[in-house]
Amino acid sequence: MKKHDNERNKKRTARLATAGVLVALAFILSYVESLLPSFTGVPGVKPGLANIAVMCALYALGGKMAVTVALVRVVLSGFMFTGMNAMLYSLAGSALSLSVMLLLRLPGKFSVPAVSIAGAVAHNAGQLILAWVMLGRAVLYYFPVLILSGSITGFIIGVIAAILIPRIPTSIQ
Repeated sequence: MKKHDNERNKKRTARLATAGVLVALAFILSYVESLLPSFTGVPGVKPGLANIAVMCALYALGGKMAVTVALVRVVLSGFMFTGMNAMLYSLAGSALSLSVMLLLRLPGKFSVPAVSIAGAVAHNAGQLILAWVMLGRAVLYYFPVLILSGSITGFIIGVIAAILIPRIPTSIQ
């Protein structure tokens, strides 16, 4: 019995340590992204580099840990780099994005890049819905640009995540 508990504790510790590393990675990638200039000139269009860590958490550690990684990253980044207003938009986008990705990540249904694309577009949609509520319907004209940019960046982030996920030790999964 004691050996079984010890193994379970080691696995739990390894999962928590991996989640901590992914939070740190997401935070660093958020910082790097905050330094990048806008490539399009359209507000809200960013590559979403931190989602590499969220995708890795989703596939290697499960939904609860992915939500935790995303939430901690959004709050830390909001306080450190973007401010309260941007944090609210990011929370709205992350909530919708994670909901969609949790539904689509079922094994064998969709590829990692496809789930990432859906998550990126949902993230943009979540932010746009909040902007619509706060600013009015004029912001809805951004949606086609955000769908296109979310699809492109979501694909790139998904390919990177698909390369990294198999490298996460299976002993923690």
